[in-house]
Amino acid sequence: MISEQIGLDLLRTYVAVCRQGSLSKVAAQTGRTQSALSMQMRRLEGLVQRHLFQRTGRGVVPTAEGEIFLGYATRILALGDEAVARLQRKEISGGVRIGLAEELASAALPAALGRLHRAYPDIRLDVVVEHSVALGRLWGEDGLDIMLGPTSVVTADALAAWTVELQWVCAPDCAPDPERPLDLVAFTAPCLWRRRMIEALAEIGRDHRVIFTSQSVTALQAAVENGLGVGLLPPESVRAGGMRVLKPSAGVPGPLAAQYGLYARDRRTPVVDAAIGVLLDGLPAMPGAVPEPETQSRRSGS
Repeated sequence: MISEQIGLDLLRTYVAVCRQGSLSKVAAQTGRTQSALSMQMRRLEGLVQRHLFQRTGRGVVPTAEGEIFLGYATRILALGDEAVARLQRKEISGGVRIGLAEELASAALPAALGRLHRAYPDIRLDVVVEHSVALGRLWGEDGLDIMLGPTSVVTADALAAWTVELQWVCAPDCAPDPERPLDLVAFTAPCLWRRRMIEALAEIGRDHRVIFTSQSVTALQAAVENGLGVGLLPPESVRAGGMRVLKPSAGVPGPLAAQYGLYARDRRTPVVDAAIGVLLDGLPAMPGAVPEPETQSRRSGS
């Protein structure tokens, strides 16, 4: 049967390519060559006898049939992870306070929290989603056990750090007029991405005005797709067909980078250690995330 020939490794690779939208990025992260990865994906398409990808100017996106297969692949992998975690699980109970930067809340981290709950159902999750400045303040007040946020808001050492690439995007039919201020769609202030956006525009002398703000990534996506203005989003939030990535020739800066870290208090409990382990496992799967080779007490550029 076809299903007997599709292993979990092949499914994991397929899901990673769909999330990253790039064979080269997945190849670099997994230590494989791009040609070997491409051959794997062609083998998978041969097994299911369907085209699962279509090429775009930025990489690859799943076809309609590929999206259906992606849903099944994600469910199969989640069940496999859950089964292993259940068998290996220690009886751990208690609460853990986790802080998430609001701009990360729609990425792979919620999926990691789901895995944590399935692996340790007796752990109580107290999750706070806040903008970066408020999150840093909460960390300083000892209000969190674990935090995933910008490296610029704390001075502690991060257990892991990664870089998120941010792209300038607009509606497909949008053409920014260089003679007029650039209309911006941005997170509500204070926000790391918003600050980086405005600083970058100031560096190239581009006039601008913020015309739409929200604390929701979904709302920002809708605003961009409906032509309200230009936004700054990570690759996984750029919807194929509904947005296009702007190049510097359109009068915007190049892609920006934001650095994030996973932080934990020095005092550890079995609950906190369990949460850290699951979250660290989930970081390599984050779309657009490039792990940092070393962790420093404080990183610049955020």
